[in-house]
Amino acid sequence: MSSIQERLEAKGLTLPEPPEARGNYLPYVVAGNLVYLSGTLPIADGQIVYAGKVGRDQTIETAYQAAQLCILNALANLKTPSGNFARLSKIVHVAGYVNGIDGFSDSPKVINGASDLLAEVLGDQGRHSRLAVSVNGLPLDATVETHLIAELTGN
Repeated sequence: MSSIQERLEAKGLTLPEPPEARGNYLPYVVAGNLVYLSGTLPIADGQIVYAGKVGRDQTIETAYQAAQLCILNALANLKTPSGNFARLSKIVHVAGYVNGIDGFSDSPKVINGASDLLAEVLGDQGRHSRLAVSVNGLPLDATVETHLIAELTGN
């Protein structure tokens, strides 16, 4: 079985540098065997890549890509506690927030970008419970924000 890093590379993906906190909070907190990641945005090289509302500025397809970029940033933060993915047992939960126009009801289709990427890269370890909602605004006018909880093994 190939490693998570090898599966990312096979898809032509690389993990970005973990995004820095832009406020008085931590990018992640380890509590027992769980890692709680702060919300991640579709940021690359310190800049928002996907901004604006789905249904006006972004399509479901581009928002799906934004959700995938959010997950790459989350994985970069998840790798940080141990320096690799050796301790990763499972992604427990993903919450996805979609900056949608009023009445936008396809947020699950957008957050499928996050869920699909986690399943492709992590296999059964990436299957999770989920929340996918449309909201009326996100930090920095991001199109999508994700939050996840993961379980670690050992110390």
